Amino acid sequence: MRTRILEAAADLLAHSGDFSTRAVCEAAGVGAPALYRQFGDKEGLLAAVVDHGFERYLAGKRAAKPSGDPVRDLRDGWDNHVAFALAHPNHYRLMYSGLSTPPGAAAEAHGLLLAVLERCAAAGRLTLPPPLAAQMVMAANAGVALSMITRPELYPDAGFSVRVRESVLAGVLAAARPEPDDVAATATTLAAQLPSAVPGDLTAAEVTLLREWLARLSVHSGR
Repeated sequence: MRTRILEAAADLLAHSGDFSTRAVCEAAGVGAPALYRQFGDKEGLLAAVVDHGFERYLAGKRAAKPSGDPVRDLRDGWDNHVAFALAHPNHYRLMYSGLSTPPGAAAEAHGLLLAVLERCAAAGRLTLPPPLAAQMVMAANAGVALSMITRPELYPDAGFSVRVRESVLAGVLAAARPEPDDVAATATTLAAQLPSAVPGDLTAAEVTLLREWLARLSVHSGR
């Protein structure tokens, strides 16, 4: 029953951008009590529909094997994100701007981005702490996607997304071979490598202090 309700709601959402619970019940052939038992209210149903719609997209990202170049994976992730938004505008609009409580898919998408950026940091290619870089990249990526699906007449150029992508990445990525005095990139790289490289003779307090110093260097030196 839950799947039937989700599929009916997703179909209505794809065609109209919104729906009433009554319309969903009629399309799914269920009564209102059954819908409310499953999802609580319309807001809960909308969040579940968004997660349902994003499942195939996220499943592909989960199954994708990282390449040897995390920066290329970062660019591919940006492009795939925008492509999904353009193919599923109503689902995407709800995910990033239409719900008071973001659905689980939004958190997972952010987590997958963070994982790629942590790989960039470990490879010496990031000038900011991965969490901060993830916030910047996701905000820009979602902003571009929402702009393109909400006001397509203002963004007819297919190269717009790529130009914004490269501008944003220029602000978070280090050169392939950072300069010796690039303190921010060096601090970010060391912080990313700490989990597997902390000397055994350091105490927990010393490791915590080291992480704090590296975090400060990676942010302040990158300004």
